[in-house]
Amino acid sequence: MHKNERADLFRSRLGARLTTAGMSRSALARAAGVDRSTIAQLLSGDEVRLPNAHLAAECASALGVSADWLLGLSDRPEPAAEVLSASFAMATAQRTPADEQIIAWHLEAAGHKIRHVPATLPDILKTEAVLEWEYGAFRGKTPEQARGAMRETIAWLRNPGSDYEICVSIDKIRSLVRGEGYWQGLGPEARAAQIDFMAESCERLYPSLRLYFYDAKKVFSAPVSIYGRLLAAIYVGQFYLVYRDSRQIAGLTEHFDVLVRESEFEARSAGRTIRAMAEDDG
Repeated sequence: MHKNERADLFRSRLGARLTTAGMSRSALARAAGVDRSTIAQLLSGDEVRLPNAHLAAECASALGVSADWLLGLSDRPEPAAEVLSASFAMATAQRTPADEQIIAWHLEAAGHKIRHVPATLPDILKTEAVLEWEYGAFRGKTPEQARGAMRETIAWLRNPGSDYEICVSIDKIRSLVRGEGYWQGLGPEARAAQIDFMAESCERLYPSLRLYFYDAKKVFSAPVSIYGRLLAAIYVGQFYLVYRDSRQIAGLTEHFDVLVRESEFEARSAGRTIRAMAEDDG
């Protein structure tokens, strides 16, 4: 940007912010520690005048904006700390199907595509027996609350325009079939019922719900949920890292799309793929 253009932009933004804040030139001069004539010169269109870094910072602080915005270096008027606070936050994670935060994010994202990489298997595709086995150790949530929350999510999924994509590591499915690792201790009958339920649900809910399988040996993903272009949440155990900045959400969306592209099976065949894995590992 040419110096004249930057000076014009600075003068325009300084004047607009003074009006918005209801602050006089004299008040700004006192807050910035300069003479009123200095502020008058900055606002005058008779000469090209830009403040030094110290004065720009003092004016920005007095007006509650960022110096970068006043100088045309940013399109965000908020100070850097407020920009960071608005684009990133931490939310407590209950990690239960009845997690009110997750339900609230679903409601906020009504009409938007939701992309999800679960920590284990997606709760929406679990049987009630598996929900009770998996979440039985959590306090403050009853099995009935868990089932109610899942029914609520299913009802949301059936609404017109619902669009839900899920990516699961194919190793997680194989571990479930074999009762290994995370699934050790879950009986064979419960695991068989879970496989059937997941396969049937994928077929019944397609295309509103599309399940993909990625190979964790080729590409890695932490548990993440992306709620349209509104927000994205990464699950880290005790809390979520929540992002609302459009560039951050776009980056996580691109990561999710890589998982989809790496899938060796089409979502329409997810049910058949799950049953085939169960038969192969018989």
